[in-house]
Amino acid sequence: MTDYLADADRVVEIGIGRRPDLAAALVQAGVAVTATDVYDRTVPDGVRFVRDDILTPDRAIYANADAIYARNLPPELHRPAFDVARDVDAEFLFTTLGGDEPVVPVERKRIESGTLYVACDGPGPGPR
Repeated sequence: MTDYLADADRVVEIGIGRRPDLAAALVQAGVAVTATDVYDRTVPDGVRFVRDDILTPDRAIYANADAIYARNLPPELHRPAFDVARDVDAEFLFTTLGGDEPVVPVERKRIESGTLYVACDGPGPGPR
C-alpha cells in the first residue's frame, strides 16, 4: 500500500491499532501522516495521533488529506469511511479482513499482501 500513498502530501489512517509500520514508512517517504483510532495508541515519531471514531467522525481531522486509508477494515466501516473521504474530497484506499468483500464501489489492485481496494464513483462494488 505504501507505493500507492507515497506520492501524497497528507494522509489519514483510520484505525491504526497496533500496526504502525505503514504510517512509519509513509513518514519516512516524506508524507504527513495522521493516525486515528477509537482507543489511545502509541504511534511512531512523526505520526500525529488523534482519537476519533469513523462512525461519528470529526471531519476537521480528515480535511485537506490527499488520501484516507485503512487496513483490515471491516465491512460495517466501509461506507462511513467512504462518505468521509467523499466529503473532504480525498481518495479512499483500504484492505479488508480475509474474505470480506467491499460494500462501496471500488477498483481492485493487486498488492503483495493481497488486494487493495480503491474507492471510486459508481453504483456498487466493482467486479472481482
